[in-house]
Amino acid sequence: MRASAIHPASHPRSDRTGAAAGCPNCGSSRFTIFHEVAGVPVHSCLLLDRADQARAFPTGNLALGFCRSCGFIFNSAYDPAMRGYAAGYEEQQSFSPRFNGFARQLAGDLIDRYELKDKRILEIGCGKGDFLALLCELGGNEGIGVDPACDPQRVAGPAKGSLQWIPDYYSEAHGSLGADLVCCRHTLEHIPNTFEFLRLVRRAIGERPETLVFFEVPDVGRVLREIAFWDIYYEHCSYFTLGSLASLFASCDFSVLRARKGFDDQYLLLDARPRLASSSAPPMELDLAPEETEREVERFVKGYAEKIGWWRRFLQEAGGAGKRVAIWGSSSKCVSFLTTLGIGGEIDAVVDINPYRHGKFLPGSGHQIRPPEFLRDYRPDVVILMNPIYREEVGRHLRQMGLAPEIVAV
Repeated sequence: MRASAIHPASHPRSDRTGAAAGCPNCGSSRFTIFHEVAGVPVHSCLLLDRADQARAFPTGNLALGFCRSCGFIFNSAYDPAMRGYAAGYEEQQSFSPRFNGFARQLAGDLIDRYELKDKRILEIGCGKGDFLALLCELGGNEGIGVDPACDPQRVAGPAKGSLQWIPDYYSEAHGSLGADLVCCRHTLEHIPNTFEFLRLVRRAIGERPETLVFFEVPDVGRVLREIAFWDIYYEHCSYFTLGSLASLFASCDFSVLRARKGFDDQYLLLDARPRLASSSAPPMELDLAPEETEREVERFVKGYAEKIGWWRRFLQEAGGAGKRVAIWGSSSKCVSFLTTLGIGGEIDAVVDINPYRHGKFLPGSGHQIRPPEFLRDYRPDVVILMNPIYREEVGRHLRQMGLAPEIVAV
């Protein structure tokens, strides 16, 4: 989802091709590859100006490994040299009222619970800066955003003057940026060397036990249970359960304060503080449960072909019946959905509420992204919704345009 502020060092436990030699979280060699897909676009939020450019976009391979020691899942075939987060990477979600409501509630909870007022906030992987601006606005804070794709011109509102932007990948060079809160949302899943990256964050905090750390990542448990193949794509090289995420923080000398799920259980949320050598506080009890994750991995493997087959039959039957099918939501889920299924002309319309995406073309499939108003004349019979949490919001938008198609959420 988010342009990733990745430490540029190569994976410490990988060879030069990117093939992992050990679990990036715990270093264990007890991992097995359970899911492989070749030729997937290496970016799904870098949008193209022409269809031919989009269809010829560079590709890489997926080879998901499951660590039996800590439950972590990672793309063992990931090549860090393929990263390209910069201007043109369009991941912003804040055009959705539903998402904005979640973000505002989350920011308010962090501010109230940890008294984050008149403080300094550092966000690693700030994207276009929406959440950082919100934290500063609601708490009267000052903020620093680090992200190679940040765009100060996209931030408006009362907090704009209290924000500083660093268009770069977070690295040792930024270790002197002290803060009361270090925030990192939807960035860690883009980072292959997870242990080394979190150790970098911990070193930057140093001996300041009062510093709060907040991380947010997708929940791979839901992806496995729902066989949500559209939520697996090249940028996401690291996949966490609550247990593997909390275990990583504990191994990097953090004390986990809270580990929970949010956004209709799609995201994992973790609060922590640095654990000092002199601390006598007992560590939080962690339920790692890698055995449960292994069972979910097995279910994913067994049900994957059936899930792929269901969607291909659905689209073939819709086309055979002369139905017009559109997709609502053009980000990473959409790119993965289209390319994994090998969809071309079966779907003519892809729409998105983000105006910065309109007129651009999707990597891999080459579909052009249209504004929702395109559907007034297109008049779809079926709208495939790329995230069910937006069903009410999208349904309302369709009704306002005088449309009543069948909505099928992935």
